[in-house]
Amino acid sequence: MSHPRHRLNDVIHSPVRFSIVATLAASDRTEFPFLRDTVEVSDSTLSKHISVLETAGYVKVTKGYVGKRPRTWLSITPKGRGAFTEHCEALRAIASGRLDEEPR
Repeated sequence: MSHPRHRLNDVIHSPVRFSIVATLAASDRTEFPFLRDTVEVSDSTLSKHISVLETAGYVKVTKGYVGKRPRTWLSITPKGRGAFTEHCEALRAIASGRLDEEPR
């Protein structure tokens, strides 16, 4: 029996990264400007946090073109979705006071 805070994911725990992963979990893929505007951060801040998530294997970055304009698309990986789910379950356990509940 351990406190659910030990199941919180240090990579996802940052408020900006949590917001990024939550947004990506709700779609198949998202364009960089949409994500930036949704999370309400600058381009450079979003890029830094995306790099951390990509290094952890939680986010896939795809670059391409629409016409002659470069585009960047982001999507959550299966590993990222699993980490997000576990992190949310730990937060729910803490918030509900179910401190002795084992993860599902």
